[in-house]
Amino acid sequence: MTWLAQRAEHRQAQGLHRTLRPRHADSQSIDIASNDYLSLATDPDVVEAGVTALRTWGAGATGSRLVSGHTALHAELESALSILLRAERTLTFSSGYLANLAAITALTDEDTLLLSDAYNHASIIDACRLSRAKTTVFPNKDVSAVQRAIRDNPGKRAVIVTDALFSVDGDLAPLEQLAEVAEAHDAVLVVDEAHSLGVLGDTGEGACAAAGIDHEHLVRTFTLSKALGSQGGGVAASEPVIEHLINSARTFIFDTGLAPAAVGSALAATTTVLSRPDLPGLARSATDNLAEIAEHAGWQANPHDAAVASIPVGTPAQAVRAQQVCAQEGVDVGCFRPPSVPDGIARLRMTGHADLTDDDLNLVEKALRAAREAT
Repeated sequence: MTWLAQRAEHRQAQGLHRTLRPRHADSQSIDIASNDYLSLATDPDVVEAGVTALRTWGAGATGSRLVSGHTALHAELESALSILLRAERTLTFSSGYLANLAAITALTDEDTLLLSDAYNHASIIDACRLSRAKTTVFPNKDVSAVQRAIRDNPGKRAVIVTDALFSVDGDLAPLEQLAEVAEAHDAVLVVDEAHSLGVLGDTGEGACAAAGIDHEHLVRTFTLSKALGSQGGGVAASEPVIEHLINSARTFIFDTGLAPAAVGSALAATTTVLSRPDLPGLARSATDNLAEIAEHAGWQANPHDAAVASIPVGTPAQAVRAQQVCAQEGVDVGCFRPPSVPDGIARLRMTGHADLTDDDLNLVEKALRAAREAT
């Protein structure tokens, strides 16, 4: 397998080799790397709900949702998610990745014009590749390019897909404008709310609901593993769309249902978000503070709209070095390198968490200052 060694050597030379680093339960590091925006992954009520579900239903769902893997707990979770997302109906999957594959492949065919933002997540890119549709990748946030592509393909049924909040820099997509285009051309608009659910809106309902977008052809995908602190993903849409996914989406039909422990924890987290309208604002404020602290430490964070703020560093090697220095100072921060960064510029990616304290922020500033001096 010489080619594998050649690939590994190339990655190493480009500063793109990645290694797994186990996270320990007793770690005292400040976390600004994870997507646990609302600090619910270790919330006692959320954890206990997972334990209770595990004891009640067992370790696994035991089968696909259409066979034996659909429990009363799954139905309760989907009802609660529909309330949070202000959706007619929701359907859960084993991951957000699988939810995107389901929504995009099930809603397209060879006669579909599929329009995808250039900065979309890898799961959307893979879904486009797996679909049979003619796919056009439009420049990041370029609504006029979407309009032109639809006009240039008369008679084609169009599906527009975008992240709600782009995961690298935490900036919003032009959702209202895209919704207007979709409505004008009777197109489906698929929006991935992975990084906006639980963070944007007065009650964490996500970017689309917060913007008042209620287009009948709106389909939202989301994850349970970020702001909700659990595991899994889902689709929020109209009743006909959900029924279509149940009967057509391969990643739903042929996959084992979400494990009961994850369902129980996600349900508790959803209930917590619905009862704690202060949580989204706490996460966003923490992110604003992180961006300000980065500037004090000599960095310049990119503009952000939610709970992600990124610092352009330069080369992959420089970003890795900055991350290592932060870790030595007791701060875990994300290091994003190609292909995770669409513009090729490596970054430190900071995430705001609802439970970050002033002492935590002081330590973060000290770590970022040391990283700046080292790079």
